[in-house]
Amino acid sequence: MKKLIKFIIICIMFIISFALKGNAEDIFKITNANFDTSNSLFVISANDTSVENPITNGIKLIKMDGRAYFDIDNTILTIPKQDWIFQSGHIKEIKINQFSNNPCKVRVVIFHDKEFNPSSIQFLRIKNHIIVKFKNGSICDNSYYQNTYRDEHSSSSDFYEYLTVTTPVNQSNDNIVGQIQDAFNSSAEQIFAKKELKLNTRYYLNNISTKQNGILINGFGSVTVERPLILQNPSRIVYDLPNTLVDTKLRNKEIKINETESVKIGQFSVNKARIVITTEDVSNYIPIYSSDNQSFLIANYAKLNNTTLYNSSSNINGYQKEKADSLTESMILKFEAPIVHGLDRYNDRLILYLYNVSKYSDEKFKETFANTFFDKATIDLMPKIGLKLTVPIEQDAIINTYLGADARSLKVTVKQVKKKTEKTHFVETPIVLNPDMTISSRKKDSTKQSIVLDAGHGGSDCGAIGGGIMEKNITLDIAKKVETLLKQKGYAVEMTRDDDSTVSLQERVNISENYSPDIFVSIHVNSSVKPEITGVETHYYHQESLSLAQTVHASLASAVQSPNRGLFKSKFYVINHTTSPAILIEIGFISNADERAQLISEKRKQDTAKAIADGIQKYLQQHK
Repeated sequence: MKKLIKFIIICIMFIISFALKGNAEDIFKITNANFDTSNSLFVISANDTSVENPITNGIKLIKMDGRAYFDIDNTILTIPKQDWIFQSGHIKEIKINQFSNNPCKVRVVIFHDKEFNPSSIQFLRIKNHIIVKFKNGSICDNSYYQNTYRDEHSSSSDFYEYLTVTTPVNQSNDNIVGQIQDAFNSSAEQIFAKKELKLNTRYYLNNISTKQNGILINGFGSVTVERPLILQNPSRIVYDLPNTLVDTKLRNKEIKINETESVKIGQFSVNKARIVITTEDVSNYIPIYSSDNQSFLIANYAKLNNTTLYNSSSNINGYQKEKADSLTESMILKFEAPIVHGLDRYNDRLILYLYNVSKYSDEKFKETFANTFFDKATIDLMPKIGLKLTVPIEQDAIINTYLGADARSLKVTVKQVKKKTEKTHFVETPIVLNPDMTISSRKKDSTKQSIVLDAGHGGSDCGAIGGGIMEKNITLDIAKKVETLLKQKGYAVEMTRDDDSTVSLQERVNISENYSPDIFVSIHVNSSVKPEITGVETHYYHQESLSLAQTVHASLASAVQSPNRGLFKSKFYVINHTTSPAILIEIGFISNADERAQLISEKRKQDTAKAIADGIQKYLQQHK
């Protein structure tokens, strides 16, 4: 009897698999779905198929109140149904699921706020990839120029998006009959779990392949490469890609480039990818950017066959200079057609290889950039290759390069080092190396981790004012709540002020330096001339403060219902002159009436205080 049942089951499975195989060529199979919040688009990927009609044929957007949806006919969802929930921007949620099995139909539902116009949704197709793009659903606006290279390893442009993803929970079924039923019952009820993710909003890296003497990186979004690190034992070069999320299937896999060289890619931090190339020729590897800035090649330029990099040529037809301030200037070159370019950074110069560019005007080049940071820059012709632009720079200057969205413009920005003889408002008050011990005679408990909390403003300094509400009162109230929560957690806390008293910036620094805490946290309320602006942001200055800023800001941004404005590297006096890791938190905008009402509410104060205390605790636990 058991053999008979087993035989029947095998026959049924064979018939079903045969039927599916017979119909496989008549349907699309969706194998992946990815999103890119900064460029306000998501991509649905289907398998290659012999179906003559493209997958986007017949797609019609249905607009309803607060949502819009479209169906993809003749399609099976081979991945778990997707549920993406966004905490900022006009797009609030996107759901992708199998709407019906007979006929096969996948439905995509987009939930949005009242300010979003669903008519702005565009459908594009690349092979069997559906690209859904929103014109006014952007979470962070993109400018014409996209940052392709930067010297700094952290920047105010680094941005996080908080996303809740719903995923199915695998349930083990020990019952044989139950397993058989599950196998044939595609509509069986599933249990789903929600997971909060913290994601980049610039570039999604989903493919890496080896080429002769290099590796090709593919993705979608806008890629930026940081100044590489060169390491020894073994010899290797490291490239970090900020604001980048790596597809999980690519992480930590070693790929051979040739017999002696290999590459490995990983998710170095929550918003940064790291590419490590093991090679003896570390000095010869450079990044080479495609004209669409979606893919780039990291290659040994000395062994590169340049003719394989491009299929069209271009010439320089425009020269422009910009001056942001006394320390920052930009060179802009404009081209007749999209360019392919490589970049090599030395301590004293930047070299740009313009591979498909052959003509320029030396006279206009020198005339435009005379008496600028670029007056000693040169362009040389490389026969059968293109042009080489060399920009001499000071050793500690900070370089950024930008590619226009149509790849017809290239901008190089140089920020010079501030001369020591220059006087600025940041150093009007001298740093006190031996602070007055009478300012704060209290000593911390050396057995406990310690925090200095700085309630912004106070006394005669009211801070920002909106609707008759003063910043100094909000910051003190929240700082006291944070103090109470931290003491309950067992930490030692010192306040720069615990009442409505006037404390100068230098006195706040002195208090912290005397107390010598593990961290320094300053609490402020933001203000803007544009009353519509809202959100939370966190500032740091010294590199050792970045981790503290990331951890506390992540806790705050996920806990309060206010837009996440990200991290900023800022030279505020108190976080610049304290020696402990130090951050300054802007908990919201007093200039916005709605957010101001929230900021003075007990719930927002308590939520803010708890988020800051939780973030501090998480950081201190990681840095014991």
